[in-house]
Amino acid sequence: MQRLIVTGGAGFIGANFVRGALDHSDAEVVVFDKLTYAGSLENLADVASHKRYHFVEGDIADREAVRQLLDTHRPTAILNFAAESHVDRSIDGPQDFIDTNIVGTFVLLEAARAYAHALSDEMRRAFRFLHVSTDEVYGSLGQEGYFVETTPYAPNSPYAASKAAADHLVRAWGETYGLPVLITNCSNNYGPFQYPEKLIPLMILNAVEAKNLPIYGDGSNVRDWLYVGDHCAGILRVLEQGRPGEKYNLGGDAERTNVEVVTTLCDLVEAERPATENPHMTSRGLTSYRDLITYVKDRPGHDQRYAIDASKMRGELGWTPQHDFASGLRDTVRWYLANETWCRAVQAGRNARSRIGLGD
Repeated sequence: MQRLIVTGGAGFIGANFVRGALDHSDAEVVVFDKLTYAGSLENLADVASHKRYHFVEGDIADREAVRQLLDTHRPTAILNFAAESHVDRSIDGPQDFIDTNIVGTFVLLEAARAYAHALSDEMRRAFRFLHVSTDEVYGSLGQEGYFVETTPYAPNSPYAASKAAADHLVRAWGETYGLPVLITNCSNNYGPFQYPEKLIPLMILNAVEAKNLPIYGDGSNVRDWLYVGDHCAGILRVLEQGRPGEKYNLGGDAERTNVEVVTTLCDLVEAERPATENPHMTSRGLTSYRDLITYVKDRPGHDQRYAIDASKMRGELGWTPQHDFASGLRDTVRWYLANETWCRAVQAGRNARSRIGLGD
């Protein structure tokens, strides 16, 4: 039986991957997570009793904890989802991003190298280290073109720079030490269990509470959106069929400006909870969720456009997203509206939806 160690498995993408791996493989899944503000056991409550699921609390930058993790659980693969990931937080406090995304990845690579070296030849050939990254490492696109696997790196935020550094470390450990590494770079994810500091859950929850919907700058920045379940299915495909030493871009082929995303969300919330029946809205004398849209000071160094070319994933591994943006976003709105208990639990004691990252 395969045994997967999933670092950062209590976070948004990691928790969705854990569910997918349990549902679509026979692998045993060991989650290793520091449980920071964005990583919560609430995200894994529905799989907590699964016989192939195990949880270990720990930090990927803790050398001894990582060594003990590998010695105890003897994985056939390590999947590194663990990362500080919010750009605005990286502007205000880059140190955590350096510590986790760069130093943590280094510690994990060194532990994996020592572990793999001690394996039998057969087990070493089967072992994989898969590092989950982002399209933000490539920088900003103009009005045309797409990110491909060979696009030069040009990160513009502390977050993106920390992920770019981690990608380079992973590649170097593959080239120098022969560690069988894989790298995936994805476009913006959305879907269930995303912490409410990110655009889509922030706008959904603010809308139903009749709070302002802040859009940075003029709202023209473009992102390519990928449903998290499709992303996780792609990662599992890379793990099973990807060629060691290769990197794979995963995108949703769903480019939208930020203002398009927010206005669409307003209309989807309206379909589920009409503004005229929402006491928060009526108390403000508002009849349309679009009336909540406000334009605020832009983020420093805000990349204008991201767009992924996922043709390598389609051609080599036969992966394509199963959700279009319209249906995926509708399902996401419905999930957040149906899971208010989760929303309250993960935000408890935190100012999760306040504006940060102004760089002042």
